Amino acid sequence: MGELIMSAPVAGLAWKNRITAEDVVMLRREVFGDGVVSRGEAEALFALDATARDKCAEWPDFFVEAVTDYIVHQEKPAGYVSQDNADWLVRTISRDGMVDSRTELELLMRVLEKAKSSPNRLCVYALEQVAHAVVDGKGPLMHGGKLVPGRIAKAEVELLRRILYAYGGDGNIAMTRAEAEVLFRINQRTAATSNDPSWNDLFVKAIANFVMCSAGYEAPVRDVALRQDSFFEQAEPEIGGFFNRMVSGGLAGVLEAYRAPGDIEADWESKNKAAEALARRAETIDAGEAKWLAEHIGDRPLQENERALLTLIKHASPEIHPALKPLIDKVA
Repeated sequence: MGELIMSAPVAGLAWKNRITAEDVVMLRREVFGDGVVSRGEAEALFALDATARDKCAEWPDFFVEAVTDYIVHQEKPAGYVSQDNADWLVRTISRDGMVDSRTELELLMRVLEKAKSSPNRLCVYALEQVAHAVVDGKGPLMHGGKLVPGRIAKAEVELLRRILYAYGGDGNIAMTRAEAEVLFRINQRTAATSNDPSWNDLFVKAIANFVMCSAGYEAPVRDVALRQDSFFEQAEPEIGGFFNRMVSGGLAGVLEAYRAPGDIEADWESKNKAAEALARRAETIDAGEAKWLAEHIGDRPLQENERALLTLIKHASPEIHPALKPLIDKVA
């Protein structure tokens, strides 16, 4: 940890076990007074957070705001989190690969939300915190005893959705493989339980976004591609009752999010003719994503949300890669 360059009043707090509302007012004046939150100040705030056992209600908001300001805004260009700052944040908040407290988890979330762009590692690290709790019963999300290991409740789904929305900033439209890996691991490790229906909604749309965008789709922005409300607009018989149980509706909304208005087949024909080079490149990427999905599902019986995912790909993708054909045949 670097040198903790702080004013004498702030340094004096290091000897206290208690941070009061008056202390936070003083800290806010000292830290934000010159308009620059330095690395030394950020590190000193982490030290205070770790040593003070009795912290007032105003402390978490101030702590998160000040450290976020340092990470997101103090390095040029403002709004773009550097790899160095991302690595520093992960090192500072980690204990055995997990975030140490709810306040630090909120800090991680706030950085993702405030940044125009950040390394994908931060998003994946945040997703992994939810996986630690859901799969292994570990980490700060377990504090309070409301979360049941091995089952995904609505609160965890909304936290995952919040993380994925947050990372969908400056150009981060399509899901990444690293993000998809975490979501698939959560799905496989909770297959034996009755997860909240909102999990199926998020899982199907996120993995479809990852696989389909690699096939040359112009991806909708993440908050459109992953939002829960009014996404499925009418039932499709091939899916049975799955989408009706998942949310009220069916498949049409998913398809529309990936397609321009008008004659869909003509649109695709025009797009493919206009961008043959892009299509060739997408086909190469598509092979990798198709094989990835085939390997993750394998020869075992399909889970219901995996069946829905494959049905969506079958309906929406203009071409099915041969690696996926045996799986698609299972839902034909």
